[in-house]
Amino acid sequence: MDYAFLIMGPYDPARDDVRFPGRVSTTRMIGVPDISTAEKIAVRLKDEGYEAIELCGAFGEDGAKRIIEATGHSIAIGFVTHFPEDDELFRKTFG
Repeated sequence: MDYAFLIMGPYDPARDDVRFPGRVSTTRMIGVPDISTAEKIAVRLKDEGYEAIELCGAFGEDGAKRIIEATGHSIAIGFVTHFPEDDELFRKTFG
């Protein structure tokens, strides 16, 4: 199974795209500047045969839903989250 992780921040997906080939699958990490770009990349990944995409926490639930819609509910989409009791730590860390 080929799998990708999208991270959102001050990235350029043309440059910030790393592949980790394994014996039976490829893991890929791509930096995207915004959700609109991520939607396009997610569709491309789906078309390339990727079966799962994990999203960094910056996407949140609404961003994850946009990626799910963009890919037509056809591949597994997940997103990173944290426990509510760590909200203050995450605010300090990520702004």
